[in-house]
Amino acid sequence: MTVTDLLEDVRDELNTELSRLGSSKSLYADTDGEMEPDAVLAAMADSAFYAAETTEGWAEADDGYADLYASVAEMVRAQYDAIVGELDAHDPDERPAALAVLRGFDDPLARLGGLLGWTLVADEKASQATGFFTGQADPNTAGRFRDFRGEYEDLQGAVFDALDEAAGDDDALAEVRSAAEQVVGAAYDEYVERLEAQGVNPKPVC
Repeated sequence: MTVTDLLEDVRDELNTELSRLGSSKSLYADTDGEMEPDAVLAAMADSAFYAAETTEGWAEADDGYADLYASVAEMVRAQYDAIVGELDAHDPDERPAALAVLRGFDDPLARLGGLLGWTLVADEKASQATGFFTGQADPNTAGRFRDFRGEYEDLQGAVFDALDEAAGDDDALAEVRSAAEQVVGAAYDEYVERLEAQGVNPKPVC
């Protein structure tokens, strides 16, 4: 199995969870029902802030992938700065569940797998933000989140390259996959909990 195959397997296995994380209900959950531009921006800023904080810390510890972590930190820190540039101020809220799980990994393979899982979650949420700001007749902000999606794809490629040495080791890839699934699973569980707390059915209504 290649790393690319592994990521596709995660997408297939968690297709339902990812599709719901990429729905308008996901933004509703993240903003506690406040579907207003500033609330959406603040939620997206929280994710970028904590992703930067985590990867900056990993780069300092240096487990052999410091350059990769530093590049990820630079990317998400730039995203954070771009988002908060549209807000009067931003005081980070509670760490999103997916990033709490990501922060807890200390093994290099788990960290890389966790990053892959986080890119899947972040991409789905950026897709919804793109659609939201398109609907708000704000093409500049919509375009910014669309660009973020391209950056997440680039990050996946960088992680694939970093995992080249592990690609022939089934145990190593199993660890990578497990970490990715844990991150996606945490994001989905949080989505469900927040919607249910608001009295909203987390499942699509046909």
